[in-house]
Amino acid sequence: MTEVALREVEDADLDAMFEIMRDPESVWMAAFTAADPDDRDAFERHMAKIRASDDVIYRVVTVDGRLAGNAGSFVVEGDTEVTYWIDRAFWGQGVAGRALALLLELQPVRPVFARAASDNVGSLKVLRRAGFEVVGTAVGYANARRAEIEETVLQLQ
Repeated sequence: MTEVALREVEDADLDAMFEIMRDPESVWMAAFTAADPDDRDAFERHMAKIRASDDVIYRVVTVDGRLAGNAGSFVVEGDTEVTYWIDRAFWGQGVAGRALALLLELQPVRPVFARAASDNVGSLKVLRRAGFEVVGTAVGYANARRAEIEETVLQLQ
């Protein structure tokens, strides 16, 4: 059986995380990404900022000890939100759902929110299975698609 776990981010993880987060298909699905996923300096600055923040929970997702992505929570305009990014090699295997469940155990704040591009069926399914309910939609600029797109806003009580 596959073991999904969360652990603290280590400096040695950054190369693999950078590669996972610049995979073109993954970037397209995530939609709301860094302006340039190939900009390593911007990635390093972003990682340093979130790793130093007291109101961010940010973890590496592992599958049988192998780095498979990341999951985190952060506060935006007073609302706690969750996010995750799973290596495409692990899509469809339940890794995102298990990682999200583990993250929600670390994040006691409720309600907690999540957002996904409205056409990201896989991520929306993961969130709904975790108990999130759709509470609205918004339109925002998606760097990965260089266009404004609809995102679905979900909430877990």
